[in-house]
Order: sequence, then C-alpha cells, then structure tokens
Amino acid sequence: MKSTNEYLIPFIGLKLGKHQFDFQISKKFFDEFGFDEFEHCDIKVAVVLDKKNTMLEINFKHKGTVNVPCDLTGEFFDLPIKGSLKLVVQFGEEFNNDNDELLILPHGEHQIDLSQYIYEIIALSIPQKRVHPGVKDGTLKSDALDKLNAIQVKDEEEENKKEENIDPRWDKLKQLLTDK
Repeated sequence: MKSTNEYLIPFIGLKLGKHQFDFQISKKFFDEFGFDEFEHCDIKVAVVLDKKNTMLEINFKHKGTVNVPCDLTGEFFDLPIKGSLKLVVQFGEEFNNDNDELLILPHGEHQIDLSQYIYEIIALSIPQKRVHPGVKDGTLKSDALDKLNAIQVKDEEEENKKEENIDPRWDKLKQLLTDK
C-alpha cells in the first residue's frame, strides 16, 4: 500500500500526554491494500496516542459495519464489527515490527504510519463464518435458503424411514436388557 499522509502521525511536535485521533474508514482504504472481502464499509477508528518520555502507547478502537455476503445464502448484509488493539512504540537502533504489540522505531523517526495497524485490526475482526441474521431467526426469504430447507427435510424423512424399518427382533432383545 502507498503511505498516505492521512494515517501518518507526527509525534515529535506533540506534548507529553494523551492525544485523540479519529479516522473514518471506507472501502477505498481497503482497495489500496487489495482487500476485497466486502462490498462497502462504514467504520470509525478512534486512536489515543499517549506520549511519554521514552515511548509511545497507542490504543486503537474501532466500531462499524461491513457489507458482506452470507456464507449460506449469498445474500449481502451489514455485519457489525468492533475491536481494539494496544500498541507500544519504543525507540531503538533499527526498525522492528516482529511483535504484534511492540513496535521499535529508529531514534531519528519523527512520525508513525498507522494504516497497517488499522487495516489489521479491522480485517481480523471480521469473522470467518458470516451468517445473515435473517437465517438465524428464520425471517430471511431467499431461493438458496428454500433449497437448503428442502434438502434438510428429505434427510429427516430418510432417518424416520430407517427407524421404522428396524427389525422387530431387535426390540425383543432390547426388552431383555430392561427386564433385569
């Protein structure tokens, strides 16, 4: 992704203490990362940067909706998501982002790019299995769901037929177990 100035925070000029930054994330943000899991999104990200003498503490919180297809029916719906991340930024000899919760910046750095962290916390808060709320409560009407229900009814009928076709000799043997 190209680094945009919108997600760069110059911390060198900030006073010690907490500073609030708010970002509105849209589908365009994810297009730059090549992420196309959903049609559109409306997500608010609140970032609190706590500047201290020797380090920075950054808290990310996001909340919003993404428009995703249902894994069962293919119908699109708005899925609410939320999450948070705490990141500690320390200063060292060279850049190191191997740890998810610790970032080491070189001593000469004066700004931090938050775009990768915003992308990760949102992408990881989307569940792998997405089921339309109408499927869960039975209010969704779609062709795919009707076909799935038709298949399910056939399976239940086959099980009932199998239970009816049990040899009556097994019932006699079961009675021997209960007669003890």
